[in-house]
Amino acid sequence: MSKPSTLDSTLPPRFASQPTAHAGTVRTPRRWLAHPAVVAVVIALLIALPFFAQDKFVLSVAVTTFITAIAACALHLIVRTGHVSLGHAAFMGIGAYVSAIATMNFGLPFPVAVCLAFLVPAALALVVGPILLRLTGKYFVLVTLLFGEIVRTAFVNWTDVTGGSTGISGVPAPSPFFSGAVPFYYLALGFAIVIIGIIGRLLASETGRVIDSIREGEALARCSGVPVLATKVAVFMLGCGIVGVAGALQAHFVRYIDPTSFALEQSLNLVVINVIGGMYTLIGPIVGTLFLVLLPEFLRGYVELQHVFFGIVLILVMAFFSGGIADAGALLKRIGAGRGGAR
Repeated sequence: MSKPSTLDSTLPPRFASQPTAHAGTVRTPRRWLAHPAVVAVVIALLIALPFFAQDKFVLSVAVTTFITAIAACALHLIVRTGHVSLGHAAFMGIGAYVSAIATMNFGLPFPVAVCLAFLVPAALALVVGPILLRLTGKYFVLVTLLFGEIVRTAFVNWTDVTGGSTGISGVPAPSPFFSGAVPFYYLALGFAIVIIGIIGRLLASETGRVIDSIREGEALARCSGVPVLATKVAVFMLGCGIVGVAGALQAHFVRYIDPTSFALEQSLNLVVINVIGGMYTLIGPIVGTLFLVLLPEFLRGYVELQHVFFGIVLILVMAFFSGGIADAGALLKRIGAGRGGAR
């Protein structure tokens, strides 16, 4: 028999290597989606896309999808600790404004600006995290909502720095080379692959199992010696820093930012993406992003029905897919097994 890992020896049986039936546990039917061969095929198709579709509109939608996926996966990190934040767009906005101001007012190169777009939201998360993360449930949700509104108000009123309600226009491209649609497409794709890959590697490691143990039973994890608050603050910092990078990419892609781009609606969209796709598997926010970003393009001629359709889908997902759209295969398999048993 293989020797149990150090983490297994410190965690109670509930958090050890064996799978559980909890809704937050990653189930085996979804693992094929993360198979290296499947991932390699998807990446190869994305790399080849500009060769077959050089239309600027298609590439623009693709870049928006990549940026939204980064932001949704950043929130997913925090969700895995058992917290749902309604202020995540505020950190995205901070990253966007920091990168725009760094390049326009201080003449810093894009790589330095992106690093600052990660570090500043992460530093703010380090300050507020120990306070916010002591709250749970609806109290955390309400306080993060209030925090997001405070940040948005700061964007509106700090006119000398942020431009107020007018925002900041003329945000430069990362470089003259990346001013074109195709080069920026590959830049955003590269960021998405690297960041989502890092998040996936983290969640698949022993650290990821510790994060899941905190969500499933914080008191048990604490009794097992897990530094609960320190772990949640570290994850919160990482998630806020990553969404700051997504904000920087959005600023340099759209070339314009204003407070409305990072209001409560954007935070709600990131939460909905995780709920629809699946809150406890990294495939979830990716699937949810494809649904929320691409579907409106197919319903472009029916704008008035978009919100109705989203509401119906959200209700159906919450009613029948406890693990989100990413868990649809498992549900179909259970239905098929039930019919086979009935025979």
